[in-house]
Amino acid sequence: MKTINIKHYLVAAALCCGVATALTACAEWDDHYDGGASTGSDLTLWQQLQGRQELSEFCKLLEQTKVFRMHKKTVVSYADLLNGGQSFTVVAPVNGSFNCDSLLKLAETNQGDSVVEKSFVLNHISRSTTSLRSDEQTMLLLNSKYVTLGGDAIQGVTVKEANVHARNGVIHVAAKPLPYQINLYEALCDLPEMTGVGSVLRQYEQDYFDADASVSSGIVEGVPVYVDSVVYEYNRMLERIGLIDAEDSLYWVVAPNTEGWQKAWNEASKYFVYDSSVLKNDSIQQYWTTHALMSDAIFNLRDQRSTEDSLVSVPYLSWRRQLYVPGKPISHVFHKTFAEGGILNGAEKISCSNGVLYKVDEWPFTPEQTYLQPIWTEGERVDLITEYNDKLCSYNVRREVGDSISEDSYLQIVPSTSTANWTITFRLNNNLAADYDVCAVLLPKTVSNANDTDLRPCKFRATIKYADATGKMQEFNCNKTTFVSDPEKVDTIVLAENFHFPVCNYDQSAIKATVTLTCYISAKETSRYDREMYLDCIYLRPRISKVE
Repeated sequence: MKTINIKHYLVAAALCCGVATALTACAEWDDHYDGGASTGSDLTLWQQLQGRQELSEFCKLLEQTKVFRMHKKTVVSYADLLNGGQSFTVVAPVNGSFNCDSLLKLAETNQGDSVVEKSFVLNHISRSTTSLRSDEQTMLLLNSKYVTLGGDAIQGVTVKEANVHARNGVIHVAAKPLPYQINLYEALCDLPEMTGVGSVLRQYEQDYFDADASVSSGIVEGVPVYVDSVVYEYNRMLERIGLIDAEDSLYWVVAPNTEGWQKAWNEASKYFVYDSSVLKNDSIQQYWTTHALMSDAIFNLRDQRSTEDSLVSVPYLSWRRQLYVPGKPISHVFHKTFAEGGILNGAEKISCSNGVLYKVDEWPFTPEQTYLQPIWTEGERVDLITEYNDKLCSYNVRREVGDSISEDSYLQIVPSTSTANWTITFRLNNNLAADYDVCAVLLPKTVSNANDTDLRPCKFRATIKYADATGKMQEFNCNKTTFVSDPEKVDTIVLAENFHFPVCNYDQSAIKATVTLTCYISAKETSRYDREMYLDCIYLRPRISKVE
């Protein structure tokens, strides 16, 4: 999903044929966006406003505030737009109800002009033409905020004179400015104590021009010209974890102040160190560190059953099928939200237009609750088998529903002959730069046949390959240990205890880590051991330790 920034429609119309033409009319634009302009006056909105002395300060501000398009100031003012052919509703605050001089001074700079435009001017203009009635209505403003109208008030502000008609819209004269309520994204980006989070999130803001949705007026000198340009503003980070910049959504966000954020980010970033051969490894580290912290900090309220009892985050909703597998812990679910030790205990509540920001001093999560999770490489994922010798063995994916079988499937490795010592290698994905116990989970033959009497154990060795800081593959032979399974139970065998992966392998297409299992049975041991193996999964169990 992407949020349409309505102001782009306005300036596109003004610029499509040059400013002078746009100010009189842009018929094609109005045909496409029928505003349903009010009738009853030959004066434009701008002329009506100028004719009222009590609105002179608001008029000054409209004259001095320029429209921004694609984050650049244009030559078109909001006075120009209201004097043109497009239809609007204007809520005009009377003189003395706001500090006009400070806003005018702020509008003298590009950055200040952008702030005045979004938080004040656009907060008083709507693209629709909406009359004030006794029944309650909702109106969308040009800054994508919603306000309610009804009786003699708009968003709780008394209207001194309603439904002043103009040729291209309607004016409501208000006793004071409409309140501007920030949304969650604005709170993170603009509140001084929260800018540690916001400054990182802002780096992922992007604009997308949708040519298909835009209205073309032809091609001039080989370049397409559009009557209106539909431009989407979106944050590519938030698209994956929660649209907290959308006004029609409802979220809770928990986030620390700048100091707490920096502390949490510094700790998390150590787990997302990529090897030097990875292109733009620093940028990738920053992206996934931020993603790891934010994905458990945003909660879509439509997905919560009881916020007092628990909160579930986006990763839970995305992966809950795996999380329900017996033997695997339920992750990304936070219980007793407001109680002692809960993630929102003692948090400061800040109401926003699209939800609530819970501000804390310290990041309320641990790595083990969020990004430092166990990793399962399921045996039946044959696409993760990188190497095996088909002359020594074959394999079959078998399904068995059972409480002790991960994903209700496993891999049956079958030797080609009674003396064939096979080797099979599995790719490991998404490990962090962290310490893990590397385990193999083996199943007894009784999972498929309760009456099977062949209970000989498997005997094998293991090798771990991994990338070092330069991207060069290194090899660890698990101390040449020979592992013997317990044939009468589901057996989790630790191949390497507290094994350190020096670099992160998260979201990488290149193979950066593997585990190789090698049957290790001599000919004379054939009667004692079984070369057939039922492999449930390779399991990386994170160790609870700090990365230095």
